[in-house]
Amino acid sequence: MFNDIGALELVTIVVLAILVFGPDKLPKVIQDVTGVIRKIRAFSDSAKQDIRSELGPEFKDFEFEDLNPKTFIRKQLGENEDLKEIRTSFDLRKELNDVTDAVNSKETDAPAAAGGPSATPAAAGPDLLKKPAAPAADQRARFDADAT
Repeated sequence: MFNDIGALELVTIVVLAILVFGPDKLPKVIQDVTGVIRKIRAFSDSAKQDIRSELGPEFKDFEFEDLNPKTFIRKQLGENEDLKEIRTSFDLRKELNDVTDAVNSKETDAPAAAGGPSATPAAAGPDLLKKPAAPAADQRARFDADAT
C-alpha cells in the first residue's frame, strides 16, 4: 500500500505524530487507526464475497483487480492468439529500417542513374534540399497591400 514511502518520509510522519498527539496519546491513536483499517478491510472482503455470490457460478473466476483498465486490456490481449501472432509479426523497427534504406538507396542511386552531372535536372527530378532560385520579376505573384 505504501511502497513509495522512504525512510525520511516515515521519520517525518512519526515526528509529526508525536508533536500533534503527544507521547501519551500516540499508542491509543495508533490502536484506533489500525482498528479502523482492519474494519475497512473486513468490510471490503465481505462486499467482494457478496458480489461474487450474487454474480453466480458463471463468474467464478472473476477478480476485482481485472476492473483496472490496464489489467483488463493486458488480460484480453494476452489471451487472444491472433493478436499474439500480429504482435510478433509486426516489427516497427524493421519496417522503419526498410523505409530508411529504401529512401537512402534511392537518393544515392539517383545521380548515378541520371548519368552524372551532365544529365538534365528534369530527368533526375527536383532537388528538394537546395533552395529554389528566386523567380524573375515578371513571374512574381502580385502583392496587394489592401487585401491583407
